[in-house]
Amino acid sequence: MNNTAQIDNINEMLPNLSEYALTEASDFIAFLIEKEQKHKMFVKETLESEKDPDEVKFSSAKEAMEFIRNDGE
Repeated sequence: MNNTAQIDNINEMLPNLSEYALTEASDFIAFLIEKEQKHKMFVKETLESEKDPDEVKFSSAKEAMEFIRNDGE
């Protein structure tokens, strides 16, 4: 099933959900979007650091993970 068909299928199901379930679905979708954005940032940062390993500025894995969790800030 392609993306458009999946979206259409989801759109057809949404009116059948209760208000509570719609809120839960919306919250879950927001969670997935945030998760994808963080993953993309992680991949980007990893690829950039692999290009120039001397640019890595973390003293520990914990420090690097904290950087990732804070969206690079």
